[in-house]
Amino acid sequence: MIRSAVVTDVPVLHAMIRELAEYEKVPHEARATEEQLREALFGERPAVFAHVAQAQDGEVVGFAMWFLSFSTWRGVHGIYLEDLYVRPGVRGAGHGKALLRELARLCVERGYERLEWSVLDWNAPAIGFYEGLGARPQEEWSVYRLTDGALAELGAA
Repeated sequence: MIRSAVVTDVPVLHAMIRELAEYEKVPHEARATEEQLREALFGERPAVFAHVAQAQDGEVVGFAMWFLSFSTWRGVHGIYLEDLYVRPGVRGAGHGKALLRELARLCVERGYERLEWSVLDWNAPAIGFYEGLGARPQEEWSVYRLTDGALAELGAA
């Protein structure tokens, strides 16, 4: 079952974000607190959204965290999928596909024309999963990021 996250999901979302960071071999980079997640998802002006996957027993076993993007070329919003995670013990049961299907459904329903995300180039299982759904890499684009000292330096100029 896929549903929108509720405030009581914040602790499990936080735990799964930490699990994802471990899987991606960068646990030190997952610094978000439960309070930050609670404010971002359920504060006065939410800027990020989440859906969760529940097992038959009601346990939350996966999530998709996303926000709106905007295409200046198409003139409409899209969804940028920040994180998709399904706990290892239940992978292959359809939770990831169901989460992506829900985001695609939202795009169609709301007239959004893109559902985009990034994937680590070494994550062959995820790449295979995404390509199996019809997603294709945008090979002509590279992702750039400013963080920490470089961001502070540029922002102070």
